[in-house]
Amino acid sequence: MVGAQTTEQGDCSKFKANMPHCCKKIPTVVDLLPGVPYNQQFSNCCKGGVVAAWGQDPSASVSAFQVSVGLAGTTNKTVKLPKNFTLLGPGPGSDSKLLSVVGVNTPKKDNSPLLQCTRHMCPVRVHWHVKQNYKDYWRAKVAITNFNYRMNYTQWTLVVQHPNLNNVTQVFSFDYKPLVPYESINDTGMFYGMKFFNDLLMEAGPKGNVQSEVLLQKDQNTFTFKQGWAFPRKVYFNGDECILPPPESYPFLPNSAHKTLFGPLTLLVSLFVFLLV
Repeated sequence: MVGAQTTEQGDCSKFKANMPHCCKKIPTVVDLLPGVPYNQQFSNCCKGGVVAAWGQDPSASVSAFQVSVGLAGTTNKTVKLPKNFTLLGPGPGSDSKLLSVVGVNTPKKDNSPLLQCTRHMCPVRVHWHVKQNYKDYWRAKVAITNFNYRMNYTQWTLVVQHPNLNNVTQVFSFDYKPLVPYESINDTGMFYGMKFFNDLLMEAGPKGNVQSEVLLQKDQNTFTFKQGWAFPRKVYFNGDECILPPPESYPFLPNSAHKTLFGPLTLLVSLFVFLLV
């Protein structure tokens, strides 16, 4: 096997020479870290278990390895493709998700906490701040805070659903890609960090935060600040759906800047979205 390795070798006692890498019928295969020796590498291998979204970075969205199966014969009757692939990764229902939940509530040996203590006790917070209201545009600030002391997020993604994402004018400090599975509906987009700048969300602390601002053009036929319209309908961080506050907690805002103001109206109104795991 090149480009990956199994977690257990299994019982290989019947082999006296040319010891196999693994003899288990149902092996667990894990990715190798970048920088392993060339004789252990395979094309598109060794990502350390981290793959990016296709829309974020196609070259980093594939991870591959090669396995050679011995004692399988040379005919179509004896050589069979593997079945029942199971990909374990962060997400609802997977084993690795369960492990992360257990880990968050387990203190280190020195009794230091693994998760920064907050009122909500969530590992990640998404802050959507309605910042400024212009005549023809409005601006929102988006900040992501990591409260994990033991975990950072490489090549993170933030997917947001909002009806005004069909008129995104400019995104500052983040990269942005609209997600348009249906051509007639353009209300969902993916924010992600700029490569080598803020695509790594560090663990809790002074650097455990990334932020950007998005400028959106108003459609006077649909635009409103009433009943929480300015805030996202759904938010997903790294594929996990975040928990939004109840609708009655959304603030009520004016639809337009006051005519007597020379500059834009600043709105100190925020929505906190929490990722529960």
